[in-house]
Amino acid sequence: MIDNTKISKFAISVISELQKNKFQAYLVGGCVRDALAGIEPKDFDIATDATPEQIRKIFKASRIIGRRFKLVHVFNRTELLEVATFRSGNNETKDESKLIKDESGKILRDNVWGTLDQDCYRRDFTINALYYCPISKKIEDKNNGLSHIHKRIIVSIGDPQLRFEEDPVRSLRAIRFSNKLGFKID
Repeated sequence: MIDNTKISKFAISVISELQKNKFQAYLVGGCVRDALAGIEPKDFDIATDATPEQIRKIFKASRIIGRRFKLVHVFNRTELLEVATFRSGNNETKDESKLIKDESGKILRDNVWGTLDQDCYRRDFTINALYYCPISKKIEDKNNGLSHIHKRIIVSIGDPQLRFEEDPVRSLRAIRFSNKLGFKID
């Protein structure tokens, strides 16, 4: 379904190295969506169950970034890849001890790691919650994103009213994706 010749060789090598170290690792988000929609993928983000510290140990040419949520930039001479640890998606199971808040209660750090299943429900739209392993050539699709790409629609994950209240910028992202892909907003 996805032509690996359109995928960054560096991204494939990072995923391969994470898997050799016994971690799950996938391309996720826009690059998977675009490849499936017939658009040349450009931005190769990776999601894994390795923590930022574990990723950093594997890749010498990397740095941990972010305050509220840590990510790792893995780089070579020509590319920089963003590698994110799967996040917990269920507020009820969130370990409050891992949340760092200021005196007014604003969350400053939110490094609550999760599983692939939890991570896929934290994403904004079903078409962005597709995980592709270029090694096995399998796609993980927990939210019917493949079906929505074929139907050419943009569907929010979860209750749209709640999701847009959480992050009003999502509405702008929906409009941008609609224009870019020629998809209808559900």
